[in-house]
Amino acid sequence: MFFEEDRCDLLIDKLEPLVEERGCSSYLDYYYLLKHEENGVADWERVMDALAVPETYFWREMGQIKALTDIIVPQWFARSSSPLRIWSAACSSGEEAYTILMALLEAGHGHLPIEIFGSDASPTAVEKARSGIYREKAFRALPPGLREKYFTRVEGGWRIDSEMAGRVHFQRANLLATDEISSAARAPIIFCRNVFIYFSAHAIRQTVAAFASRMPSKGYLFVGAAESLLKLTTDFELREIGEAFSYVRI
Repeated sequence: MFFEEDRCDLLIDKLEPLVEERGCSSYLDYYYLLKHEENGVADWERVMDALAVPETYFWREMGQIKALTDIIVPQWFARSSSPLRIWSAACSSGEEAYTILMALLEAGHGHLPIEIFGSDASPTAVEKARSGIYREKAFRALPPGLREKYFTRVEGGWRIDSEMAGRVHFQRANLLATDEISSAARAPIIFCRNVFIYFSAHAIRQTVAAFASRMPSKGYLFVGAAESLLKLTTDFELREIGEAFSYVRI
């Protein structure tokens, strides 16, 4: 994650509780702790939680998911009987991954061998995704009736049905740690939306190159509507799929 100079105050505000918790007298001391301490991994996970942007909800940017259900999935199974793997590469608390599953079921694809994975750098976000409990704000774009169909009211919100939860697998993974994403990045379909707006150009190139080196030819990479890779990679070609756009692995 990259913070421009005019956003450094925000970075400081997010890190201040962690600096105080570790008893550091300055941010420089905390930097050296992260860089050199033996338990730096655990501290870095707390940093990931502090910097995470949990702004997500069900049924977000559905044009791309409709292209998946109406065009990509039928084309895949018209030529192959192999399972189709779909990776939500920055799943936050799981809304995108479950949205993909609901859309596939609503499109009549529930019988097909489709594997859905979700990952996020924030351990807390991944645990929330696994718990599958969501508050009202997460449902603000979901069509009427789907919450009653796929969720059950529980204390603290609504829980995704256990059968649904069992069809999505979540894990913690840092997109810039190639060993953590090596397996998932082999998926023919990757959703990595509204992530690169927080990255430096160098980090975007590194992440996209890691995807390109692993995913199959003609694989689909979906990014957010406000994100563009046109000047950052030659491994993918922007194509129109139905009423949406995707970067296709050349």
